[in-house]
Amino acid sequence: MIPWLNRAGFRLIALAPLALMLGCLHGARHPVSLRSGESLVLIGEEPATLADIPLRRPAPVVRSSYLPGTNTFTYAEGRDYQIDYTLGTLSRMPGSQLPDFRTNRLFGKEEFDHNQFPGFGNKGFFAFVDYATGATNPWPVQAPQIALLPKTHAKLNSGGTVRLVAFGDSITAGGDASAPSLIYWERWADELRRRHPAATITAVNGSTGGDRTVEGLSRLQARVLETHPDLVLVAFGMNDHNKGGTPLPQFETNLKEMITRIRSTTSAEVILLSAFPPNPKWKFGSHHMEDYALATERVARETACAHADVFRNWQALVQRKKPEDLLGNNINHPNDYGHSIYFQVLGALGL
Repeated sequence: MIPWLNRAGFRLIALAPLALMLGCLHGARHPVSLRSGESLVLIGEEPATLADIPLRRPAPVVRSSYLPGTNTFTYAEGRDYQIDYTLGTLSRMPGSQLPDFRTNRLFGKEEFDHNQFPGFGNKGFFAFVDYATGATNPWPVQAPQIALLPKTHAKLNSGGTVRLVAFGDSITAGGDASAPSLIYWERWADELRRRHPAATITAVNGSTGGDRTVEGLSRLQARVLETHPDLVLVAFGMNDHNKGGTPLPQFETNLKEMITRIRSTTSAEVILLSAFPPNPKWKFGSHHMEDYALATERVARETACAHADVFRNWQALVQRKKPEDLLGNNINHPNDYGHSIYFQVLGALGL
């Protein structure tokens, strides 16, 4: 794999099919960014919108898996799909081998209860697209947080030891990532190892599916404090925001208590991550995730913690896309590309 930087200076993973075409970019007269493995689902022959307007050259690559491999099928433009290079849309063609999302069990369902649809999920319905774009909007928009992570920064630069603990709900536990190496914090840990080869970086999963901040507090001792972390990612909000979840003031209080206990018991630094909105058609979402994202940001500011603004960056990137394009379970788990959004926001923190 070949690293490539976009205008904002963050590292994209240029996957093999697109990497073969990079030579075509050297003569480009304008800045070019690369999108690797952007996911979408295709409804019949309706156009699906990409996050950015693709360039014709190098030609986009559309495949069946996030990472190319021996079982990856590459679809053919003009046979399986067509691209509108003005609007930035991709659509299936008659007789296409691309999956049709109309056959998904949750397609067309409103206010759905996923418990009533065994076998739900979007695995097998995604198309993954590598393309070059001339878009100039910087992404992700994330302020560097080195000033709030001085001990971690110093250890990484001096070749020290950093024990990272990822603490959150099923998203952070890796729900619907197709491989452990594609869970967002695992990818970030690998990226930190690449940037700081002299450092020893250990990454530990301290997350539990279904947890709210209430359950997180009850597990904090065993899953975080007793592991002796140097850096803790605290990523809650998805389950707190659901109907019957955690009232917003209590959510903020719980986050502050987590931070206080981590700091008083260990020497670890903390990064707070906001969450993204679940499928708006899901029955159990309150659909006020923005309020919980803003609360996370407030807590970070009030406690002088680092903050990874996943929510705003997710919204900015997918404003042209369907929620289903990024949801591995079609509800509230990111697919591999969704995990890459988290990964790239963490990468922009500056460590």
